[in-house]
Amino acid sequence: MNKIEKLFITLANAFPVWVISGAALALWEPTTATWFQPTWIPLFLGIIMLSMGLTLDFDDFLRVLRAPRSIAFGVGLQYTIMPMLGFSLAKLFHLPMDYTIGLVLVACCPGGTASNVVCFIARTNIALSVSLTTVSTLAAIIMTPLLTTWLVESISMDLMGTVLQVNTLGLLISTFKVVILPVLTGVLLNHYFRPWVKRINPYTPFLAVLAIVFIVDFILAIKKEEIIATGFTLLMAVGALHVLGFALGYFLSKWLRFEEKDSQTVSIEVGMQNSGLATELARSNFSNFALAMVPGAISALTHCILGSFVAGLCRIQEKLDKDKEMRMAESKSSA
Repeated sequence: MNKIEKLFITLANAFPVWVISGAALALWEPTTATWFQPTWIPLFLGIIMLSMGLTLDFDDFLRVLRAPRSIAFGVGLQYTIMPMLGFSLAKLFHLPMDYTIGLVLVACCPGGTASNVVCFIARTNIALSVSLTTVSTLAAIIMTPLLTTWLVESISMDLMGTVLQVNTLGLLISTFKVVILPVLTGVLLNHYFRPWVKRINPYTPFLAVLAIVFIVDFILAIKKEEIIATGFTLLMAVGALHVLGFALGYFLSKWLRFEEKDSQTVSIEVGMQNSGLATELARSNFSNFALAMVPGAISALTHCILGSFVAGLCRIQEKLDKDKEMRMAESKSSA
């Protein structure tokens, strides 16, 4: 690996810095982000998903057979605990319908590529992380539209006095176009043009990071006033969603006696959602609710910060475990 490739990998691993600094700049001076066009969101989201697909091959899907329990559990949490948390927190914080839709969409989306980067930084089980992201992404074409429809229609009666009819087919088609097609394209390219893909793979993670930064910054910039007006309540709801996702993913895994690294991986995968996908689904399927994109943008910012914090805790835990092993080895040798 040459110096330029190492530089791009380092830049990609510093993704929390880009997300946080970009968000701060967009809120301070919105014109730095309003050059972005909303019609570009699916294209940039496609870049993110394509970059994920380029790291996968058909053999990677065999990992599901080698670790079915861990993957089934992680994906199960992704589509049970998180949607119910999103639904419950929206009601608990009395969020308006726009934000409720956005929060439910975030909660019903699969894991994102950012979780793989955090798992890499945290030195957890990378193979399990990629498998969880892949399987939850493939399942999203069915689970995300169905869960979103069910939860949004359920909560709309309380907030609006009528059931909001959700275009489930539209959600399904949107999910297919912005998730499955680019991921499948990436897998096929990696399988049939691997030498070429190997040359560009060191650069694609940073391109994916820039893509999510542009999407997040644009939404924060154009919705600045609304975010300031009601941002604290929404921030608390989004923050609670991710904190509880991280915590429940970890402690439920430990309760089932998963190994420490696997428990940490499940925690990160459950706690970090594909916020970019939530944003695009809100834009393309809930155009009558202009603020429905905002929770996705805040979610991307929030889970990057929390993910970095969790990665630090994992590294500390790793050091403590190694120190403990060294002390035990020393005590045995002295005995």
